[in-house]
Amino acid sequence: MSDLTHFDDKGAAHMVDVSEKAVTSRVAVAKGFISMQPATLAMVAGGTAKKGDVLGVARLAGIMAAKKTHDLIPLCHPLALSKVAVELEVAEGGVAIEATVKNTGQTGVEMEALTAVSLAALTVYDMVKAVDKSMVISDVRLVLKDGGKSGLFEAE
Repeated sequence: MSDLTHFDDKGAAHMVDVSEKAVTSRVAVAKGFISMQPATLAMVAGGTAKKGDVLGVARLAGIMAAKKTHDLIPLCHPLALSKVAVELEVAEGGVAIEATVKNTGQTGVEMEALTAVSLAALTVYDMVKAVDKSMVISDVRLVLKDGGKSGLFEAE
């Protein structure tokens, strides 16, 4: 288990000590998708959902979620984020979601980007579940990470 940084040499979970890590500029981009019935998608796109502006509320939820990631995932460090951008785009069959998170610090922002996408998708679901309980949240993944010792990662 020594290759996994969240476990000590005895296998116990612990928060990683980043105090000796270099401060670098870091960025992470995550994506996801929520598929839905055509009538539900038309409602979301047209802004006619009873709960209001689905995409706008989901964008704010994603931003707020990124800022609270350390409260949701037990071993994440609280981070001073310099940018959180969440974009939701109506696409064929549903809504595509992308989050970009940046900071300058000693640990990366991948979990914040993934959390932003996940909570934005859950918010879309919550706002229109009354008319479509069959929605599917899928393909939540990290597509880009840069900064720190491990450098650049880009998904294929």
